[in-house]
Amino acid sequence: MPHTHRRLPRLLPLALVAAGLAWAGTTTGADAAPAAPPGCATRTNNTYGKLLECVSLDGVRAHQRALQNIADANHDEFYPGTRAAGTTGYANSAAYVAGKLQAAGYTVTLDEFDFEFQFPALLRQLTPVSATYASGTFTGSGNGDVTAAVTPVDINLIPPRASTSGCEAGDFAGFPAGNIALVQRGTCTFAVKALNAQAAGASAVVIFNQGNTPDREGLIIGTLAPDTVNIPVVGASFADGSALSQPGSTARVRVLPSEQRTNVNVIAEMPGDNTDNVVMAGAHLDSVVQGPGINDNGSGSAALLETALQMAKVKPVNTVRFAWWGDEEGGLVGSTAYVDGLSQAERDRIALYMNYDMIGSPNYILMTYDADESTFTAPVTVPPGSEAIEKLYEGFYTSRNVPYDDTAFNGRSDYQAFIEAGIPSGGLFTGAEGIKTVAQAGIWGGTAGAQYDPCYHLACDTFANNADAALDVNSDLVAYAMLTYAFSTESVNGVPGKPVPGSPSSPLPAPAGPQGTTG
Repeated sequence: MPHTHRRLPRLLPLALVAAGLAWAGTTTGADAAPAAPPGCATRTNNTYGKLLECVSLDGVRAHQRALQNIADANHDEFYPGTRAAGTTGYANSAAYVAGKLQAAGYTVTLDEFDFEFQFPALLRQLTPVSATYASGTFTGSGNGDVTAAVTPVDINLIPPRASTSGCEAGDFAGFPAGNIALVQRGTCTFAVKALNAQAAGASAVVIFNQGNTPDREGLIIGTLAPDTVNIPVVGASFADGSALSQPGSTARVRVLPSEQRTNVNVIAEMPGDNTDNVVMAGAHLDSVVQGPGINDNGSGSAALLETALQMAKVKPVNTVRFAWWGDEEGGLVGSTAYVDGLSQAERDRIALYMNYDMIGSPNYILMTYDADESTFTAPVTVPPGSEAIEKLYEGFYTSRNVPYDDTAFNGRSDYQAFIEAGIPSGGLFTGAEGIKTVAQAGIWGGTAGAQYDPCYHLACDTFANNADAALDVNSDLVAYAMLTYAFSTESVNGVPGKPVPGSPSSPLPAPAGPQGTTG
C-alpha cells in the first residue's frame, strides 16, 4: 500500500494466499449459494445498474457460508467453532478474504497489531449434577484454576428476589476458607462483593444474575474496576447460579492469564486517478468467542467483500480502500491500531470512512448512523461531511420505498477511531440486543418484544441467523455508496470528481425522513 504506517506493510505470504484460495472452494453442495450472475466476472461494473446486478444476495450469502465453514472447522482448544481474534478461525477468515481480493487484483496488506488474547473462563459444576455453564471473566479478576465446594452467600431465589448478597462483610460470617463463594447480583457493586469474598478466604467467586426482572436472567459479566482481586471472578446466569446453589455443590472455576498475540487487519486498495483522496469502507471480520458470528459480523464482511470483488475492474477517480478489522469484539482494537498508526498526512488523505456492522439481523430494523444528530446527540464532535453520507443512505432507502430510522452515532463500532480523527464517517446497522417495539414490528415486520438479533453474541449466530430482505437491500446500498464515492466525494469533502457513468445528475430522491421509532 502506498500509505505510511507505523508498521511496514508486507506482501501477503504465499501460504496465506493459498489458504485463502483453498477456502474459496468451501461453499460446495446443496448449501452453496450460486455466484454472481453470468458475465459479472468479466465485465467492468462501473455503472449503478451493472454493479448492483452483480452484488447479489446469493453472492453475499456464499461468503457467509464460507465463513460458517471456517468456524465449523476451527478446533482450537479454547475457542472451537468460532472466528474470534487470535484463533485459527480468524486466521482462516483473513486468509479467505485476502486470497479472494488478491486474486481479483487488489493490492492486499496484512496490517499487524498486537492485542491481549483472553482465554475463556471455565465454570463447571461437578456435583450434585455435572454441567458446564456459559461464563466469562470479570474485568479486574485474578487468575487461577480452582476446584472446591460452593458456598452460597446470602442469596435470595424467592421472588421478587431482592438481594444484598455479599454486600456486607457480615454476609461471610462462618464462610469456609478455600470454598468458592456464590453471590447474587444486587444492591452493591460487583467489586464490593468480590473484595468481601476475598477477605473471607474464598478461593474463587461466581457472581450470578439477580433474576428479579427479565433483563436480569441471563449471563452477567461485568467489571470490578477500579478495584482488582487476586482470585478468579466469573459470571453466571440466574438459572445456572440457582443450580450451583444446591446442597453438596462442587465446581471448577478457571481463569487463565491473558497473553499477547499478533493479529491482522486485511486492507485492500485500488489506486484511483486521485491518490490523495481515499474512499474507505470497513467491517469487522472477527466473531465473539461464543459462536461463528455470521451476522455479527459476517454480514458486513461478506457484503463488503462482494462489493470489492465486483468493483475490481472499475477504474475509479478516487483511490478506493477496503478494510476487514480484527478484534473489534475485544474493544475496537484493530481499527484503533490502524488509525493510531497513520501519520496526520495519511489521515488527511482519507476523504471518508463507511462502516458496516450487523446489516442482516433476523428481526431487523434498517438504521443509519445519525450524523446530523436529528434523533441522538453524539458524545463526540461529528466530523463535517458525515451528514452527507447519512443523506446518501437515506436517499437510497427512499428510492427503494424502504422505511428507515436513526441509530446513535456513539462510537460503538469501528468508525470510532475515524470520527475521533476528524474523518467524515457513516454506516448501516440493523440492530443487536435491543428489543423491537410494536411500532417497529408494524413498519418492518418481525416480532415485537424480541431482540433485533436473538442470537447476538451467542452460538446460534450461524448461517441461518439472517434476514434476506435486510441483507439484500443493504448489500446494494454498500455497493451504491462505494461506487458513488469512488467517482466523487464532493458532497462530503468538497473534492470534485466525476459522475458515475450513465447516472443522472440527481440519481437519488430527497430522503423521506426517519420513522422516529428510535431514541
